[in-house]
Amino acid sequence: MIASLAVTGGAGVAAVAQAQNFPVKPMRIVVGFPAGGGTDIATRAVAQKLSENFGQQVIVENRPGAAGNIGAEFVARAAPDGYTIFMGSVSLSINATLYAKLNYDAQRDFTGVAHAVSAPFILVTHPSVPVKNVKEFIAFAKARPGQVNFATAGAGSGAHLFMELFSLMADLKMTSVHYKGQAPATVDVLAGQIPAQFDSIMTLYPMAKQGKLRAHAVSTIQRSPLAPEVPTLSEAGVPGYDADAWFALMAPAATPKDIIARLHGEVTKALQTPDLRERLRGIGATPGSGSPEQFNAMLRNEIAKWANVVKAAGVRVD
Repeated sequence: MIASLAVTGGAGVAAVAQAQNFPVKPMRIVVGFPAGGGTDIATRAVAQKLSENFGQQVIVENRPGAAGNIGAEFVARAAPDGYTIFMGSVSLSINATLYAKLNYDAQRDFTGVAHAVSAPFILVTHPSVPVKNVKEFIAFAKARPGQVNFATAGAGSGAHLFMELFSLMADLKMTSVHYKGQAPATVDVLAGQIPAQFDSIMTLYPMAKQGKLRAHAVSTIQRSPLAPEVPTLSEAGVPGYDADAWFALMAPAATPKDIIARLHGEVTKALQTPDLRERLRGIGATPGSGSPEQFNAMLRNEIAKWANVVKAAGVRVD
C-alpha cells in the first residue's frame, strides 16, 4: 500500500510539474472559419497576447467548412495535451441540432477552457435598399415574402440562425444565400448583389461607418460600446430578441484538469490586460468571464436555445 501511495503521489507531483512547465513547444488554436471573419479576428487578438505571456508561439490555424464542424472534429480527435485547442463559437451550439450526423459531440468530446470573447452581430443592408430602420426593413420584407435574400457565412452559421430567429420573431419569410465564410458573403452585400446580412459587428460596423452599408440593430440585449448609436433589435422593433455571438476556447475532453487550469489562468490573465481589452473594445468585443465549468453549463443552455430555433424554423443541413 505504501508503495502504491508513493507511485500515486509521484504521478500527482509529475502532473503538477507538467502543468507548471506547460507549454514547452508552440501551441495552435484552430478556427473553424476562414480568415477575416469575426471568429478569426477575435482568436488572433487573444492568441497574440497568449504568445507574449507563454513565451511560446501560439499559432492560429484556419480549418473552415461545414459551419465550423471540420475544425471542431479535428480538435475533438487531437491529442488531449493542451497543444491543440479550438476557438468554439455560437455555431457549435447551433450545429448540435442542425446536423443530423456529426462525427463529434460538443458536450462529450470537449471541455471548456475559457469563455474568451462576446460580441454582438449587427443587422445591415445595402444603401440601395429603401429602408432606414428595423421597422421599415420588416415592412419591406413582409411586402415581398420569400423574395428578400440575406447572405450568410454558411448554412448553419451564426449569421444564418441569428437571421432565422429574427425572421421567426418578426414573422418574416426571407431566403438565405450561403457562402464559404463571412468575407465572401460581405463582398456580395457590398456590391448590392444581396440586400441584407446579419453578422459580426467586428467586420460590418466599420463598413457602415464608411457609408458602404446601413446599420440597423445589434443582436444583444445591450447596445454595443463600439456603436452606441445603433439600437438593439429588441429596442428597434423585435422585443425580447437577444443573441450573443460568443467565442470560447475549448480542449479535447480528456485533457488533464491541471492543464485546463493552466490554460484558463493564462487566458483570464490575458483578457484582463488593458491593451487586449482596448483592442477587443475597438473591434466591438468584450472579454468573457467565468470558470471552465460555468462555460460548460452555458454551452448546454445555448444548445437547448438554438435547438428550439432550428426546429421552429425547420432548418436542416445534412
